[in-house]
Amino acid sequence: MAPRRHLGDIRIGISGWNYAGWRGVFYSPKLAHKRELAFAARAFRSIEINGTHYSLQRPEDFARWADETPADFVFAIKGSRYITHMMKLRDPEAGLANFFAQGLLRLGAKLGPILWQFPPNFRFDRARIEPFLALLPRDTEAALKLARQHDHRVAGRTWLKIDAKRRLRHAMEIRHESFVTPDFIALLRKYGVALVSADTVDWPLLMDVTSDFIYCRLHGSEQLYASGYDAPAIAAWSKRVAAWAQGHETPDGKRASPRPAPKRARRDVFVYFDNDAKVRAPFDAQALVEAVEKRLARASGTVAARRR
Repeated sequence: MAPRRHLGDIRIGISGWNYAGWRGVFYSPKLAHKRELAFAARAFRSIEINGTHYSLQRPEDFARWADETPADFVFAIKGSRYITHMMKLRDPEAGLANFFAQGLLRLGAKLGPILWQFPPNFRFDRARIEPFLALLPRDTEAALKLARQHDHRVAGRTWLKIDAKRRLRHAMEIRHESFVTPDFIALLRKYGVALVSADTVDWPLLMDVTSDFIYCRLHGSEQLYASGYDAPAIAAWSKRVAAWAQGHETPDGKRASPRPAPKRARRDVFVYFDNDAKVRAPFDAQALVEAVEKRLARASGTVAARRR
């Protein structure tokens, strides 16, 4: 979706791209596996990298991913589960240093928002979460400084350079009802971290706006990672995306805080479909791109007609 004046940048894509079940459905059966990212990156302006959640990658991996995608492409990066799931934010300094040393900075301008996802049994604990939020680097210079504190786990396989000072954005996905509290929303707003609006079967779906950008993950609201989005659901999400991009809040949805978000003229919006099990994600993402385009075109026509 091409950027528009007076709107935030809207990037709608998929979570991951390397799925065997997609071959012969989204990908041509003749397409070489090593060309799948390039194919997906021509269809979408952003994709989540999932592998960084499960293990540390290598600088050459990030270099290859950057080379295989268009100039205007942006990756979202899933934060390490070692930090969020295993250590549960205890003593996160070394884990964060290794995470940023593994090669993220080699993406350059293609390094987009970083997603920190909590497990379903992780409860809201301000005393543990706030120090973590304070540690997160807000730009690539701060990330490089942190990366240089890496330990032996990434020794000999690091990337400790930046091409420019660039802003870094962070988003947080919660999966426990204890987070549905104004205190959590206030904490995210204090540090400028986006609350992920996660559409799922079992986890809280909140529409609180906590940053100058929006991060949304659509996992399947009827069957986790599997159910698709029909035309009414796509229309509802397109309305929300258009509102967010214009700096507004959504006209519907549950919020944990009674306080509205600070007003802005526009917000960037990142949406990723994670309902990959039945090959719905890429097609639902394409449907949402089309629906948002049509909604914004209608809105532009209405505004132009009113001005005449």
